[in-house]
Amino acid sequence: MLLLLLAWLVALSLGWNNTVVLKERVYFQIMQISSFYNHSWAENWFSSWLGELQIDRWDSELNTLVFLQSWSRDSLSHKELVDMQTSLHAHFIRFTEETQTFAHKLQLEYPFVLQVASGCELHSGEASVGFVREAYQGIDFLSLENNSWLPSPQGGSRAQQTCQLLNSYEGLKERIHWLLSDACPHFTLRLLDAGKEYLQRQEKPEAWLSNGPSPGPGRLLLVCRVSGFYPKPVWVTWMRDNWEQPGTEQSDVLPNADGTWYLRVTLEVTAGETDGLSCQVKHSSLGDQDMILRWEHHSSVGFIILAVIPLLALLTGLAFWSKKRW
Repeated sequence: MLLLLLAWLVALSLGWNNTVVLKERVYFQIMQISSFYNHSWAENWFSSWLGELQIDRWDSELNTLVFLQSWSRDSLSHKELVDMQTSLHAHFIRFTEETQTFAHKLQLEYPFVLQVASGCELHSGEASVGFVREAYQGIDFLSLENNSWLPSPQGGSRAQQTCQLLNSYEGLKERIHWLLSDACPHFTLRLLDAGKEYLQRQEKPEAWLSNGPSPGPGRLLLVCRVSGFYPKPVWVTWMRDNWEQPGTEQSDVLPNADGTWYLRVTLEVTAGETDGLSCQVKHSSLGDQDMILRWEHHSSVGFIILAVIPLLALLTGLAFWSKKRW
């Protein structure tokens, strides 16, 4: 069932010379979610990803690929694009028909959802690793490992039956193995080459300090927010006199709408223990110059603002009163 889904990688990978030098592990994957509502109605969602960056998605109404990265679209010729879309369209039709037939044999109950992820992971100096994972109703169902279909323990007897059937098609297994171990790595390198200016860019982080909700009487929650940085790897922590502070808690690194990243790091302390505290940020865009934000500076600025605002309000009121009186 994955043959047509991956077949268009072949045409895109052949006849292309690799000029990319890998510095870190990277993966490319195709994701498909198929919802089968009854024996005659199904919907398919498709997308492809380079690492955590979505490259494109399938528009089922227009039967066309929607490219989310311009450099990915620009790297394709018109013929390559047409061939890709034709293969995907044919895949969805055939996949739906075969799954409906298979569902009847296994007596699957409608509605049900299938999720498939397939692709390859590669790193400089190492052989690429292909993978296929499938879930049924949101539960792991089967996977392809060492050129053999293996049932998931959660998949039960249905997963075992499915793998037994798939493993009987030796030619199909060999074909998928070649696509994942050869065509997929070549296509991944081609994507990396097309998007290297975008993917290798350096965006410096912005950081600011604030108070979080009070954890309790006499306690403070110090918050350090870091945003707008790219690439994703970043190191942020609370420090005191060059010592990392225990109790520092870090959120997940979350994506911003512009493709950069955001992180929130907190530290709970007593109200009288903020002296010497700072938030330190390390990121490749900063070179050897770490970003350091001292809490004392934040506190004094906050105090000045709190002191000045009432004074400005008073002066504004006096000026308005004087003007009106005059």
